[in-house]
Amino acid sequence: MDAKLQRRVQRYGWDKAAGDYERFWAAQLKPAQDLLLTLADIQSGERVLDVACGTGLVSLRAADAAGSQGHVLGTDISEGMVQRARDVASHLGLHHATFQRMDAEALDIPDAGFNVAVCALGLMYVPDPLRALQEMRRALAPGGRAVAAVWGARKHCGWAEIFPIVESRVQSDVCPMFFRLGTGDTLAATFVEAGFTGVHEERISTVLEYENGDQAIGAAFAGGPVAMAYSRFDESMRIEAHAEYLESIVSFRRSDGGYNVPGEFVVVRGDR
Repeated sequence: MDAKLQRRVQRYGWDKAAGDYERFWAAQLKPAQDLLLTLADIQSGERVLDVACGTGLVSLRAADAAGSQGHVLGTDISEGMVQRARDVASHLGLHHATFQRMDAEALDIPDAGFNVAVCALGLMYVPDPLRALQEMRRALAPGGRAVAAVWGARKHCGWAEIFPIVESRVQSDVCPMFFRLGTGDTLAATFVEAGFTGVHEERISTVLEYENGDQAIGAAFAGGPVAMAYSRFDESMRIEAHAEYLESIVSFRRSDGGYNVPGEFVVVRGDR
């Protein structure tokens, strides 16, 4: 897909998903975010860059770690996501956390201005992940570190059929190679290619828990990467797609009607 078109799809798609994102994904993504923040090891007073920050789930935790003497800048291609992050930071009084809409591949920031750069589950959507990592490295002062988390291998992510289910009805163009960075050592190798040293990778299995089918459907369709395509479904398409998706995860259905859907995350750290 043309990179310009992919960026536009991402921007407006995540604008659509912004209102549902945390409701369906905050708990499910926490294991990856926990490991990312552990590897980032943010210290009081440090300056932190959070690329593809979404609604600020990682940014705000980073702001707590950096303290009022530090600073966190969250960037995202979606203005809807950025505005939600701003609102929450303001409500919490975290005035040292600021948010701006930016393209991960062309960050409008000076060189060497940060101690830590993180990207939690955003690189999969970037047309050129190598360029995004190079931008993160450029933003780091010597001795800084970067940490990125992505979804793992497709075969280990039980929700993966959402993409062909949507594509068979409406072209979504979300990300033709969504799972590429989580396959093998691809993410670690991309860190090395971007110029990072001391590259370290960890892979963790997780379970996405949903209380019922409605929650599983909401996460897959309304709160995630196919939200823009889903908004174009008519009612009959929604009914059919919902049923097809639930059938694709039926083997993960619990006796109480909930779902335990397997997933995998890959988290990599590299040093500047």
